Amino acid sequence: MSYLSKQGKTLKTVAAAVAGAVLLYAPAASALGLVEAYQAALKNDAAYRAAYYASEAGKENRLLGRSNLLPSISGSYNASKNRTTISEGSASVARDYISRNATIQVRQTLFSLDAYARYKQGAAQSNYAAAQFESQQQEVISRVVNAYFDVLYKQDLLALFKVERDVYVEQRKVNDRLFEKGEGTRTDMLESQARLDAAEATVLEGQDALNNSRSALAAVIGGDVGELDRLVSNFETRPADTQGYEAWKTVALERNPDIKTLVYGVEIAKQEVNKAYSGHTPRVDFVASYGRSSADTVQTFNQDNIVRSIGVQVNIPLYSGGAVSAQSRQAVANQEKAKADLQGQKDKVLLELRKDYDSLASSVARIDALKKAVASSELLIKATQQSVKGGVRINLDVLNATQQLFTNKRDLAQARYNYLLNTLRMRAAAGTLSETDVQEIAPYFRAES
Repeated sequence: MSYLSKQGKTLKTVAAAVAGAVLLYAPAASALGLVEAYQAALKNDAAYRAAYYASEAGKENRLLGRSNLLPSISGSYNASKNRTTISEGSASVARDYISRNATIQVRQTLFSLDAYARYKQGAAQSNYAAAQFESQQQEVISRVVNAYFDVLYKQDLLALFKVERDVYVEQRKVNDRLFEKGEGTRTDMLESQARLDAAEATVLEGQDALNNSRSALAAVIGGDVGELDRLVSNFETRPADTQGYEAWKTVALERNPDIKTLVYGVEIAKQEVNKAYSGHTPRVDFVASYGRSSADTVQTFNQDNIVRSIGVQVNIPLYSGGAVSAQSRQAVANQEKAKADLQGQKDKVLLELRKDYDSLASSVARIDALKKAVASSELLIKATQQSVKGGVRINLDVLNATQQLFTNKRDLAQARYNYLLNTLRMRAAAGTLSETDVQEIAPYFRAES
């Protein structure tokens, strides 16, 4: 025990160094904040930019649909040089002249089920694109936050792996010294070396996982990650939700962008049915035209004609080989599929909302329990240090206790990350997630000095 007592003097320094790994390394003052990462993603994330331009293109569907109900105006003009030979008996006369013809026509739909369906469908397609973009706006928040939290968590894991490695390093030293004194065995030395080798491999794996997480975040924000703001040590949960699940459910059914997208999808399918049915209905157009011709034929040589017309044109479909009936049945089937997809999406959203709501409630209790575990681990370290001074424990016991402290702090950090993620996921399911929510959780992170 003399060797163990001799080591007690420096034990506090060793324990403090290992426990300091709980805080990881101190990030630089210019650490990347959560809001900055989100704003960078808005500029550089390829999926978000693709969704933006898809939304811009989708806006034009409203105007394209409306154009079917507005008048169309067309004009034409032609001019040609003619040579006509007129023969009377043995005599013939050649006449050269230029013919000109100009026409302008205005057509206004008075009744067309197809045109009206295209108008309604265009509005639905525009709303569909807008809802898709709204979903992508929420999705980019989720991608940034998940990637950001994943890097921080992988840093926590790497620090834990290093602590575990340090424990086995110290254990190997103890076994070597005990063996030198004749108090240990070669088997103990080999066993501690094997555990140390495995721990070294785990550290390398942890480093690779951290590098991969950094690369994933860099792909989202479009640049090097560098250091990140760290989760604050004085993390506190917010007051418990007072709305209840049913209130969240009501909001989700009304505002969830994925549900709204499929609601518009049902409307699009409905108008596709009307377009198919229009093959059985007449079309009525108001048509007005103005035409002017000069020397249109040889008989009207040197004559100008002006024709003004106004009237109604009716087109009645009679038979198209059964195509209209087949298209109608096909459109009805697609409409029923769209309705089923909508119901499936509602069920999926509500299931995720229920899980996130319950997880959020349980994560608060888990955070409280882990905070108590951390406090107990800190007391255990102090008690073990005193036992080492008294010769009852060895320094390896302190390192094991320190490792347990770090494990509890890692689990506490993970529980806090999950708490924040569940909060954002619930708002995403309800369709209310926005940059404001990112700004609200940003104070939970700051650069360590």
